[in-house]
Amino acid sequence: MNFLKTFTSAALVTAVTLGAAFAADSALAQTGAAAQNPQSTQAAQAALIKQGEYLARAGDCMACHSAVGRKPYTGGLPIVSNIGTIYSTNITPGKQNGIGNYTEAQFAAAVRKGIRADGSHLYPAMPYPSYAKVSDADIHALYTYFMQGVAPSDDAAPETSLSFPFNQRWGMALWNWAFTSDKPFSGPDGASDQVRRGAYLVESLGHCGSCHTPRGFAMNEKALDSSNALFLAGGQLNGWNVPALRGMSRWSQQDIVDYLQTGRNSQAAVAGEMTSVVYHSTSHLSDADLNAIAAYLKTLSASETAQAAAPTGASATTAKLTAAQNLTLGERLYVDNCSACHFVNGKGAPRVFPHLDGATVVDAKDPTGLINVILAGAQTPSTAKAPSVLPMPGFAYRLSDDEVAALATFVRGGWSNHAGAVDAGQVAKVRSTMHHD
Repeated sequence: MNFLKTFTSAALVTAVTLGAAFAADSALAQTGAAAQNPQSTQAAQAALIKQGEYLARAGDCMACHSAVGRKPYTGGLPIVSNIGTIYSTNITPGKQNGIGNYTEAQFAAAVRKGIRADGSHLYPAMPYPSYAKVSDADIHALYTYFMQGVAPSDDAAPETSLSFPFNQRWGMALWNWAFTSDKPFSGPDGASDQVRRGAYLVESLGHCGSCHTPRGFAMNEKALDSSNALFLAGGQLNGWNVPALRGMSRWSQQDIVDYLQTGRNSQAAVAGEMTSVVYHSTSHLSDADLNAIAAYLKTLSASETAQAAAPTGASATTAKLTAAQNLTLGERLYVDNCSACHFVNGKGAPRVFPHLDGATVVDAKDPTGLINVILAGAQTPSTAKAPSVLPMPGFAYRLSDDEVAALATFVRGGWSNHAGAVDAGQVAKVRSTMHHD
């Protein structure tokens, strides 16, 4: 019996020793193979950096962390909020004023939890409530890109300086406890791989809910994923109406893809903040990812507001503008200034001049967006698949506040639109915020 135990122990020791030797030889072989094939290692690292760059585009990092007159990713963009102006930070690998000293774990905490390497809290102008769902693999690729694929710079961004009590960053810990979630991405139950991919992009890196979900009393998003009907149900941003993305029954999947890829489709063209989103982010995404986003959005049930806004007949307005008799001031201004592009039926020209009949910016409860477009104009971004820029001129120089109010009132009530009237005071307020050269 003792002999058997001794034999067994000896056999076990031998097996372990041989196994360790084999593992050591295998590790040496792998190290030698890597040393003999450095090109393979370099190619894998280059691919990881490229993937990180793509994910940074999906996250729209460039738009917020770059500003006119500054190097890319060095921050300095003023982000106007209800609590004051927040300046974006330098996220290049600069060692002094950038994130060059961040470990990957510190980088992940900043992206997902809004906690800087020094332990202080970021404001949710950084959309970490959405980025909390970014996968470990994508965090790793992003970190690799920002550390190895972005040129380092120590250009200091302006410091964010808010009034009391909003300058007390520690208070964000309480806000985070109340309004954020550390649950990883799960996706809709029973969804296809394509829809799950779209949900991941929309709910995490795309942070679409940051603008398209209504906010609560503490400026918190009222929902963080599609399990809540308020998610992507529309909201307000700097006075502009932000449309609901739920269902989008009037747009086909291809309409959504075209809009995100080129800034225009058969019915609409971008304006306001969405112009930057298309230019810096969505126009750089693959066809597969854009179709995944569109497929996911089409699965969401439409909000009650969107259902109520479905267009009806518009023949009366079209007939009156066509006859051009006994026109009101607003109707006359439309014929003289707008009908050449948007036509008397308010339908415009596909992929060139957007619809006014049924447009969300026209039908919005708050007319600020429409007034802004009339006064300042708009233009589509130049993208890879639609390089031409289509501008709409602004009319601030030629129309008075009363005339803009009359024109906006007509457009908001013409055809199948059903929004309220606009007064000159509302126009004057928007005009006062415009930059004059």
